[in-house]
Amino acid sequence: MQRGTRRGLLILALALMVLMTALVWQIHARRERTDEVVLKLGEPYEQMRQRSRSSLPPRGTGSISMASVIATFCFDDPVYGFTTPAAVFSQMGFDDSENSNVASVQLSPQLKALPLDEAIAIVMDMQGQLRRSGWRAFQYSYWRPIENTPVTRRAIEACKDPMSVWNGGDKYQVTLDVRCFSTQMQPGQERYVVTLELGPQFYKDAAGGEAAH
Repeated sequence: MQRGTRRGLLILALALMVLMTALVWQIHARRERTDEVVLKLGEPYEQMRQRSRSSLPPRGTGSISMASVIATFCFDDPVYGFTTPAAVFSQMGFDDSENSNVASVQLSPQLKALPLDEAIAIVMDMQGQLRRSGWRAFQYSYWRPIENTPVTRRAIEACKDPMSVWNGGDKYQVTLDVRCFSTQMQPGQERYVVTLELGPQFYKDAAGGEAAH
């Protein structure tokens, strides 16, 4: 399956997770401490799980269900590190022969579908963190930084799903997008979901947004 198609299906599943998470978060919110997932890309899953404070399940065979994982996410890197708000995790990818080292993570840095102003505020905060940590935004493809402008707002409201892509040196890549959660809402009740994906570099900064080789 093409990465773009697979990513779209995962984002749809993530949007549904966000909807179901609101009730679960009411229980989590009563806890004295906030759960946190701390990750270095390439480290063993069990090592990450042991040093995180979260409900991450033990690593078994096959895929890992992340539907119940609600936590802030801390990318542990001395140069390119960043932290999200409380997030709903959708999946982690693995890249070694034993399928145990974490290669990528996909999450939504929000706990429920949000009005446009709140969704854009999350995107602006995350892009600001990336800039301050030395991430380089794409400039030549159409995956440029998302801006809080009337043009961008109209694109989001029209469900055109704008996405920005950021490179951390020559090792990491972050994609950020904001999508319509439902097109059936009454005017003024529309809701949106932000998705963040961290992993190795895949896209390259070129006209047309081609995949990196």
